[in-house]
Amino acid sequence: MTGRPTLAVVGATGAVGTVMLRILSERADIWGEIRLIASARSAGRKLTVRGAQVEVTALSEDAFDGADIALFGVPGEVAAAWAPVAAARGAVVVDGSGAFLADADVPLVVPEVNPHALRSRPRGIVASPGSATLTMIVALGALHAEYGLRELVVSSYEAASGAGRAGVDTLRAQLALVAGTELGTQPGDLRRAVGDATGPFPEPVALNVVPWAGPPRADGWSARELAVREETRKVLGLAALPVAVTCVQVPVVTTHSLTVHARFQREVAVDGAREILATAPGVVLCDDPAAGEFPTPADVVGTDPTWVGRLRRALDDPAALEFFVCGDNLRKGAALNCVQIAELLAGPAGGEPAGADRPGVTGL
Repeated sequence: MTGRPTLAVVGATGAVGTVMLRILSERADIWGEIRLIASARSAGRKLTVRGAQVEVTALSEDAFDGADIALFGVPGEVAAAWAPVAAARGAVVVDGSGAFLADADVPLVVPEVNPHALRSRPRGIVASPGSATLTMIVALGALHAEYGLRELVVSSYEAASGAGRAGVDTLRAQLALVAGTELGTQPGDLRRAVGDATGPFPEPVALNVVPWAGPPRADGWSARELAVREETRKVLGLAALPVAVTCVQVPVVTTHSLTVHARFQREVAVDGAREILATAPGVVLCDDPAAGEFPTPADVVGTDPTWVGRLRRALDDPAALEFFVCGDNLRKGAALNCVQIAELLAGPAGGEPAGADRPGVTGL
């Protein structure tokens, strides 16, 4: 050991954990030990990180002893139970499950937008937003810093991997079922062919779009829609921001897309907005519709930035912009944002072990 911080990855064998390990192997190596933690049934497996085979440890209280930072890539119920345990054992927890969204003592952080929020974390837990919010928030935050966001209306077009491996498996099975057929040309034919094999979705997703994502909530809203609303408000520090969200499931494996109508406090200039987005960290402007250039999931998947296109001023409101964004929901939309938070906690050069009251938390 060189004194560099110890990192624990909880849920290392899952969809998000797998991407975390890939990202950790690609980025500058500031870590000492990287400890892999998963359920007892995965204990003993060996996974590759930083080019070396590392054995998976079963999730337990003792698994966090000596860990400085713990990345949680697990379902909300697991995070709710185990993140406080990890924090009590001395690790700063970075959680992407949404389990702590409503907790005022848990900051919600996007490093490009509100890194200052890391300075106060009374519970020793830091939250990362959900994938739909992360798809747009870096671009939106850059525009908000210049123009002051006043109102937001978004529709998300969400990839099957947002529902985990079950979502991807369901989509692929349905695509195999409909390939080479005439399904989708008569009312109900697709639903009859798929039957009950809709997996985590309420309706068939192949050859279809489903205007629903997440568990139901009051007054016809879904939990996912309300999460995007609350996450956007919390990251931008706009507690009363009017936000309307519609989440739609589409037949894409990985990469979310959103249409965004953003109304600002003052008139916006498209050329000025273009300059802001073209120079914003973590954003790529891809916007020349006449030449067929705009972001699509097929081109964006596997990349880290938020891709922005179709940028234009609203026809009836000089203070509003319309644009389209795409982002890989497993990278920046989940694993990468958590890794970026962990890197901030560890300090720009690693160094001393990081923690809520330890000197290694450089500048935070």
